[in-house]
Amino acid sequence: MEQLRVLELYSGIGGMHYALKESRVAAEVTAAIDVNTTANEVYRHNFPETPLWAKTIEGLTLDHFNRLDFDMILMSPPCQPFTRIGLQGDVSDPRTKSFLYILDILPRLAKRPRFLLLENVKGFETSSARDALVKTLKDCGYSYQEFLLSPTCLGIPNSRLRYFLIARALPGSFSFLTTTEILEAFPDSADPAPDPAPDPAPSHAPGHARGLSSSDEAGEGRVLYKMETARDLESKRGQDADESVRRIQEFLEEEEEEEEEGGVGRGMGQYLLPQKTLLRYTLLMDIVRPTCRRSVCFTKGYGHYVEGTGSVLQSCTDAKVVETAFADLDTLTDEQKLQQLSRLRLRYFSPREIANLMGFPSDFSFPEKTTLKQRYRVLGNSLNVHVVGRLIALMVG
Repeated sequence: MEQLRVLELYSGIGGMHYALKESRVAAEVTAAIDVNTTANEVYRHNFPETPLWAKTIEGLTLDHFNRLDFDMILMSPPCQPFTRIGLQGDVSDPRTKSFLYILDILPRLAKRPRFLLLENVKGFETSSARDALVKTLKDCGYSYQEFLLSPTCLGIPNSRLRYFLIARALPGSFSFLTTTEILEAFPDSADPAPDPAPDPAPSHAPGHARGLSSSDEAGEGRVLYKMETARDLESKRGQDADESVRRIQEFLEEEEEEEEEGGVGRGMGQYLLPQKTLLRYTLLMDIVRPTCRRSVCFTKGYGHYVEGTGSVLQSCTDAKVVETAFADLDTLTDEQKLQQLSRLRLRYFSPREIANLMGFPSDFSFPEKTTLKQRYRVLGNSLNVHVVGRLIALMVG
């Protein structure tokens, strides 16, 4: 196959670009388009030779699109209109405007692309935006397949369940039989991969007491520590026992305490949880150890907000410390609590470690001026490179 020309929409920090390279499909990105200033700086830092347009997509005319003469579209439209914790504005949300514009442009292109891949959050599959996408693809003569996939299906210890759609222009066909069902694993024709591991359970379930409790002395609902029920704990133990998933320690940086002057530094001590956070939020966190085979999804609020934004790492592996860390916390003074909890050496994952879990290669880096908060934010808005790379190879193969 000749080299494909690729248009990367909502390019972010280049996750789609790295996935394209990983897929080993003969292709080049002819243009990347995004309006996020920080993301664009990171993209230019890593792909200085790729034309990057800091423009709104709806600001591009049909003539602009035609002149690009692309064979493939890779895109990850804004997810906020479809997130479960958002307002779920769907097509009425102004942030969906650019995506609807793409659907309007697609049938009118002088040469329609042969391939299209879209990534978004779980929830997109039930949206009106998805219905409009599927209708447009059918009207334009594409076959397509939808997926709900998490990196755990590739043995990566991080849950990031996402919706994907791959489309191919007829009369071409995929190397597997398509179905109207949304697939939750790669089809058999793809490279073999382990079955997906279940998403980690939250650190507490709705309806359980927000604090230590001795009520419900027996049974699955009994709260143990960290507001975790026996059912939660059993689920996490099951995931940690799944040897088809790698251990977190394979994705970690070496522990170093020294720090650089200026910038964000390299020492791991900078990622230790602040005392205020330890006191207020330890019982709400999803805590993992290097030997665990699971972590929850990292979001753009990681490092700034605590609950529901991603797992934190317990650096201390001393069994005695771990066993006693949460004992009788409700009877201790704040100073005693801090002394007890600090021994766990709880810290945030570094941006490099999150990038590792998300499949970014070792040569990916941030411009020095990018702040820690900005790094977490753009990573939280990105995607898993390995999952998308596999899908691109499946789409073109």
